[in-house]
Order: sequence, then structure tokens, then C-alpha cells
Amino acid sequence: MTDLPIAKRPEVSSHFDESSFAPGQIIRKGMGHKEEIQSDFQQDYHSDIINKVIANDYVLTEQGYTFHLATDFGFCYGVDRSLELAHETLKHFPDKRIFLTTEIIHNPYANKNLEAKGIQFLSGPYQKDLGIDDVTAEDVVILPAFGTDVGMLETLRNKGCIMVDTICGSVLNVWKRVESYAREGFTSIIHGKHYHEESVATSSRVLQYKGGKYLVVLNMKEAEYVADYIVKGGDKAEFLTKFAEACSPEFDPDRDLQKIGLANQTTMLSSESLAIADFFKDTMIEKYGADNTHNHFRNFDTICSATEDRQQAILKLKGQPLDMMIVMGGYNSSNTNHLCKIAGEFVTTYHIESADGLLSPQQIQHKPYGQWETIITESWLPKTPCNIGITSGASTPNYVLGRAIERILSFKN
Repeated sequence: MTDLPIAKRPEVSSHFDESSFAPGQIIRKGMGHKEEIQSDFQQDYHSDIINKVIANDYVLTEQGYTFHLATDFGFCYGVDRSLELAHETLKHFPDKRIFLTTEIIHNPYANKNLEAKGIQFLSGPYQKDLGIDDVTAEDVVILPAFGTDVGMLETLRNKGCIMVDTICGSVLNVWKRVESYAREGFTSIIHGKHYHEESVATSSRVLQYKGGKYLVVLNMKEAEYVADYIVKGGDKAEFLTKFAEACSPEFDPDRDLQKIGLANQTTMLSSESLAIADFFKDTMIEKYGADNTHNHFRNFDTICSATEDRQQAILKLKGQPLDMMIVMGGYNSSNTNHLCKIAGEFVTTYHIESADGLLSPQQIQHKPYGQWETIITESWLPKTPCNIGITSGASTPNYVLGRAIERILSFKN
């Protein structure tokens, strides 16, 4: 299988007529329409009331409600860049069919907005009638922020269509790391969700190399299970059943856990990723001795700084006299769910996708952390004066966050 190069991104010509992009080309540097799309981009994703809160030192008091906004929230650089490239694509190729391999980010507002502008989806919850088999060399396909697997990339390359690469730089760093592990004969242990698009893409990079192996662990509990097997051995059949969907083909825990390298899905809880890496290092020291650690263990920091910053900003709100916390973002957004976990440890927290979840002053529809389905909670909004912490995941537009504040203020009327 041919590798799609990622380590060095080629410059794109400064001549931006459509003919400058040949069939099969991968666009990574924009198309020269950034200034032209800014007006629509601001209208679609930004919020005047959020700008007002930021200007007032991240605090807004109106009608008895005091909103404490986390100092790091919402769009990260990677998401912002991804959406800008999608909007540039619409501007540059008005007469072509434009597809996304799947959701561009895990936020329903952003995906529906692109869908309304004419972009079609090849897979995922927004896919309609067309799929990868329907793509032709005349089409344009956008690769989402969290990437896509090597098999999909190869299929698109063979079709000869133009691809627009919006993959986040932090994700690329993880890819380079697991590729280096595979080249050196180390099994990649990835802290992540094996079904998440980013982890699927990351693990596929390993399989480009002969003998490349990976194992995805969800949390410290699973890491402890693996570590116990490394040190003591165990029931191989049980191990393979437990990780049947989370390991590389023909995985052998007796053979493939002798040399391991740690990586992570960039949107996981950063403190847990670091703790899992340290835990596996101690495990390999116990198994092979401190002098031999380098021959059996690799670890490089692949924590996304934006994810970590948003998690730390939640902890800073812990010192505020909060009555409750609202965390906004897609229900399938990993980084948003982890913000809910952190906040829920010190204050009542509600995870909502949009202001539509604020049904009334009496009812809120939200998703509790660790659950798949939403519930409706009664008597959720305290009487004024009331202090409300508020933040949003890295894939949530400020517009969505601002609408929630406006919705709460409207309840006073």
C-alpha cells in the first residue's frame, strides 16, 4: 500500500485558478480565498455576546445571572483551519461536487452548516445516498480534521480526485510517532477509543509497515489489565476476546507486548494519557529492569496542547462560587465529554449540544457523562442570583455557546 506523505507538506502554487490543482492533487495550504470567506465565516461561527464576555475578563453579569467563561474554550487552531479550508473549497470549486469523507469535526451545527452549503458526506451520520464508490476524478473530497484511514486515502488517490487535507497538525504528530514505532519493531499502545475516527486513522498508519502492531486501550483500567498480562502472562484467548476490536490483525500478546511505544488520541483526558504512559514505563521496568527500559519502551508527548489547555481552564473555574456548569459540544465529541468529566467532579454539570437543549427554566435536555442517551432534568436552573460556569469543546463554534447564554437570559422575560 502506498503511503500518503505527511512529514513534509509541499507548497501550493500562488496561482489560484482551478487549473492550478490537477486531478489527484492534495491541497494543504489553502486556495487564496481566506479574506473573501471571512465575512461568512464570522457570521456562521462567531458570537458578539461571547466577544463581550471575553472583553469583560471572561465574566458577564446580567439579570441576576453571572456567567464565568473558561479562559480556554471553543475552536482550537486545528478546527478553525479545517473549517476555513472547507469554506475555501466551496468558494474555489463552485461547479464541482464536494464531499467530506465523514464529519469534518464532531459538532452537529458545523456539519449541518456545511451540508446546507452543498457539501455531501461519504460516511457517518450525515451520509445520504452517495458513498465512496460514487466518487469520480471530477470530484473534490475533503479530509476531516481528525484524518482518515490509509485505505480510504489510497482509494481516493486511485480515483484521481482532488483532495483537500484539513487534518490537524497534532494528529499528524501522533501519526509520525506511531510510524516510527512500527519501523523500529515496537507495538503502538494508543490511549483512545478504538472506534473513534482519529484512532482508526492512527492505527491504520501502523499497518503500512511489515509486522506493524497496535493495541488501543480506553482507560487506566484497561491499561492495568494489559500491564498485568505483560508481567505475569495470562489467558491469551481472554485477552484477544477483550481487545478483539482494538488490536491489529493476528495480534499475539505474548509476542507483541515485549516492545511497546505509547501514543494517544489527541482528544483524550491528558492527565490520564500521561498517567497511562508512566504506568507502562514502570511496568516495563518491572518486567525487564531499568537498564533495559530503552530496549522495550518508547514514549513521546503527543498530548494536544489545545485539549490540555481547555481541560486546565475548567480546573481554574473550580475556585469560583459556581452553582452549576454548562459544557457545550457534540455528544460524540471526545474532548467535550472529558471536559464534562472534569467539571462534574466539583460542580453539577450539564452537557448540551446546542441552546435547543435548554427547554425552559424548569427543564434541560442533556447527556450525562458516561452515558449515550440524553435525559431531561427538572428544576435545573437555580434562582437568581446565580453563578454559571460555561465552556465548550474544541469543535464548538462560539455562535453555539453565545446562543446558550442568550437563551438563559431570555428566561427572565
